[in-house]
Amino acid sequence: MAPAKCPASLPLCVCLLLASGFAQAGRLLVVPMDGSHWFTMQMIVEKLSHRGHEVVVVKPEVSWQLGKSLNFTVKIYSVSYTLEDLNHHFNFFAQTQWKTQEVGMFALLKNSGKGFFDLLFSHCRSLFNDKELVEYLKQSAFDAVFLDPFDVCGLTVAKYFSLPSVVFSGGIFCHYLEDGAQCPSPPSYVPRFLLKFTDTMTFKERVWNYLSHMKERAFCPYFFKTATDIASEVLQTPVTMRDLFSSVSIWLFRTDFVLDFPRPVMPNMVYVGGLNCQQGKPLSKVCYIFFST
Repeated sequence: MAPAKCPASLPLCVCLLLASGFAQAGRLLVVPMDGSHWFTMQMIVEKLSHRGHEVVVVKPEVSWQLGKSLNFTVKIYSVSYTLEDLNHHFNFFAQTQWKTQEVGMFALLKNSGKGFFDLLFSHCRSLFNDKELVEYLKQSAFDAVFLDPFDVCGLTVAKYFSLPSVVFSGGIFCHYLEDGAQCPSPPSYVPRFLLKFTDTMTFKERVWNYLSHMKERAFCPYFFKTATDIASEVLQTPVTMRDLFSSVSIWLFRTDFVLDFPRPVMPNMVYVGGLNCQQGKPLSKVCYIFFST
C-alpha cells in the first residue's frame, strides 16, 4: 500500500495522528502540561513513538506526572521552584475553591489561583534560560510542536522556533479560541465556560452571559500577564495571548461535537473524541434478576 499523502497545509504531526500507520516518520517536539493533562497526551505520544516517529518531550525537573519514558527522548531543564512550592500553591488554591464554592471562571481563577498559575507559567522562562537546550531544539529541525495550551509555554516555543503547532485540549479558557481561531461564539447563544447555562437561555441568563463575556475580556489579560510577559521577553517583542493563539495550525479537541454547544467551527478544528486517562477494564458479566409478580 502506498504511503498516505497529507495536504501541504497540514502540519506533519497532524498527518501522524490521523494516518500514523502509513505516514512517513517525522520529528515531533512535545511541550506538555503537568498533572492530569499529561495522562491523555502521553498515550498519543507513546503511540507515535512506537510507530517509528522521533519524539522529544521537554519537561521541567520539578513536576507531578511528567516522568521519564523509555519510548521517547526526554529533555529536562531546571526551574526556580521546588516540589514543595508547587504542592503548597496548589493546595492553597484547591482548599480556597473548596471552601468558597463560587461559580464561574472569574471565581475559579482569581486570587488563590493567580499565584498557583503564575508558578506554572514561570517554568517557560527557565526553559529559555537553558541555552544548551534551546540550541539543541534549534538544531534538531523539528517538523511540528505538539502542545497543551493551558500553560502557554508550548505556544511560545512554537512561535520562537517558527514551527507549525498542534493544540491538544478539551477546551480553551477565556475568549482566545474565538480570537485566535476566528471562530464565532455569540454570547446570546453560546454559554460562557463554567456558568452552567444551556444554549436555550432566558433573557436574564443571556444578559448575565454577556456580562461574563465582558468580564473575561477585562480579566483574562491580567490572569495571563506572567505568561505573556515571558513570551514577550523570549520573542523580544510585545506579545498578547491573541498573538500566540493566532499562530495555531490545528486544534485537536478531546471531546465530541455532540457534547459541545452549537456554534460554527473552522476547518482546522478536529474533534478527536473523548480519551480516558487510564486503560479501560473489561466489563463484568451481566447478571439477570427476575422478579415474579
